[in-house]
Amino acid sequence: MAMQREQRVRNFHQAKWDEPCIFELGTEGERGQLLPEVEPDIEAVVGDVFASLPEVLQRKTRAKLPEMAEMQVLRHYLRMSQATLGADLNVDIGQGTCTMKYSPKVNERIVRNHKLMETHPLQDESTVQGTLEAVYGLDEILQEISGMNKFTFQPGGGSQAILTIASLMKAYHEANGEGDQRDEIITTIFSHPSNAAAPKVKGYKVVTLYYDEHGVPDFEALKNAVSERTAGIFITNPEDTGIYNDKIKEFTRVVHEVGGLCAYDQANLNGIMGITRAKEADFDMCFFNLHKTFSAPHGCGGPACGALGVTDVLKPFLPVPLVEKTGSAYTLNYDMPLSIGKIRGFIGVTPVIVKAYAWARSLGAEGLVEAAKVAVLNNNYLLKHIREIPGASAPLSDVKYRIEQVRYSWIDLCEETGVSTHDISLRMADYGFHLWSSHHPFIVPEPFTIEPTESYSKVELDEYLAGLRQVVKECRETPEVVKTAPHNSVIHRVDESVLDDPSKWAITWRLFKKKQGFEL
Repeated sequence: MAMQREQRVRNFHQAKWDEPCIFELGTEGERGQLLPEVEPDIEAVVGDVFASLPEVLQRKTRAKLPEMAEMQVLRHYLRMSQATLGADLNVDIGQGTCTMKYSPKVNERIVRNHKLMETHPLQDESTVQGTLEAVYGLDEILQEISGMNKFTFQPGGGSQAILTIASLMKAYHEANGEGDQRDEIITTIFSHPSNAAAPKVKGYKVVTLYYDEHGVPDFEALKNAVSERTAGIFITNPEDTGIYNDKIKEFTRVVHEVGGLCAYDQANLNGIMGITRAKEADFDMCFFNLHKTFSAPHGCGGPACGALGVTDVLKPFLPVPLVEKTGSAYTLNYDMPLSIGKIRGFIGVTPVIVKAYAWARSLGAEGLVEAAKVAVLNNNYLLKHIREIPGASAPLSDVKYRIEQVRYSWIDLCEETGVSTHDISLRMADYGFHLWSSHHPFIVPEPFTIEPTESYSKVELDEYLAGLRQVVKECRETPEVVKTAPHNSVIHRVDESVLDDPSKWAITWRLFKKKQGFEL
């Protein structure tokens, strides 16, 4: 019998390099690769490429890029890679709502095959049949999982999928002559914030439902909110609280009765994958985040894919092109007169689609269900033990179990010690863990949200719990250590007030230097 390892916090210290921004590195004249001169015969055929560019696209001066040898570039980015926390380095279960699961490296190898990497989106369909087959195959898998009739993979993430849903709703109602009449969207306070933001972008008025005494959206409030002005509802279930709304079919019925459409935000499908389906809850459309549930990694914010599925009624409005199968060949269908057009270029981020397809195929139907069951098991194991930590609570509902995540609260600990969720999150980084707060607004006071997924073993969950217990102990015994954290991380505490001051924002190095008063 294997000996149980003592659960304790690791002696963690993150790699710390005094590494400047890459624009501050390099020496004039250094090169990583020396490109050969264009041969005369090639130049005679191709001509002057730059002269063919429109004048507005031609630079007047050379780009001010760092000039570095290959070894220096490699060293710089390896150092940067050590200055982060992530699922491949840490027990990274704290990124609630984002399903930070392990992504098999074999799938990375698959998409780096030159047969996929070197294709161009404008190639003739006959030359990319394998890629189109994978896209079509994932479409079929997601249809089975959701009960929808067709998927598009154009949206570049969950928020863009929600924007696509809002566009589809508008197009559908306009086609039925009710576009001006139906100008309201209903959503809920614990659905993802994009469920309110995206319809607002499309010009809709947004009605937000709050929760009842059980922690789920108030059904009576929904009945009062619907009218002939209702275009549809955008709802997540379970919401980011992990509480499952077992009246969800009643919600869709009420919206349908007034002529509205029902959209299911399933960015976090992880706890109900293969167990419940959007179709049986009478939804008209749903979307999945392939970079969450389907194990295509987030990749530092991208690439991503919000796979959006619809029923036959809405299929004519989907973005073009759709991947179809004609006989034994796969084709791109642009012949869709009612289509909303394009959400982004081409058919989506193909490597993300192929990774998700490989992951789903490798698990099979039984494996997908098993992944959901283990995710729920892991979540409820953490729920039981976090509830036992003095100062922690799981508000909103007294249900014994939750689905794939929980929005917890440190409010009791904060009132006792003066240490906030933000302080605790930064101190957890000193032990190599990530603890996330929650989406704004902070309806739950001093919140933290944890979604363990199916990737982690009991030993790893216990290690994370040991980290939480250690930091809570410090909150009571040495609170200043927590309030001044992190200490073992790449950087220590910084002034985050600039995040609320747009005049100080700088999204590029050049803009930063300009705002600092440096001459460019």
